Amino acid sequence: MPERTDTAAETAAVLFSEPGARWRAVAYGPIICLLLLGAELAAGVTPHWFALLFCAVLITGFGVLQVYAARTHVSVELTGEYLRNGAETTPVRSIAAVLPADSDEPWEDGRALGELTGVPRRRTAIGLRRTDGELVRTWAKDHRALRATLQEAIGARNSGPVDDTARDD
Repeated sequence: MPERTDTAAETAAVLFSEPGARWRAVAYGPIICLLLLGAELAAGVTPHWFALLFCAVLITGFGVLQVYAARTHVSVELTGEYLRNGAETTPVRSIAAVLPADSDEPWEDGRALGELTGVPRRRTAIGLRRTDGELVRTWAKDHRALRATLQEAIGARNSGPVDDTARDD
């Protein structure tokens, strides 16, 4: 039986990913409330059960909202097929080049990918030239890894498999 290569599965593999926020952050509030409960019990005072429970639930609720929003709007994912910044997905085939930081092209003024008005805090922008000539900015915390992976993905696309069926024999 001939060996089959599934190019769809290969291109769908995640090459780079940043989740935006981690769900473990939701547990910080309840952990602090448990520590306070332990301190009250150790000190021999009457525990403030209602206040500690109320604060734990309130902080957990806000934490869930914050993590959900960050995972929706500040996450980054790159596969062989697409680059996703937040809720915006850009096909890799529409990216012509990854621009160097000291590029003469004014990519710093380009639109930031995603549905945010700019590059999120604690993220670094990377300039991209799209095939239609538009200059845009992608972003990530680990911008060096994203830049290198993007360059590899675009290089692999440009040096992809050659179509031998169109030969003149």
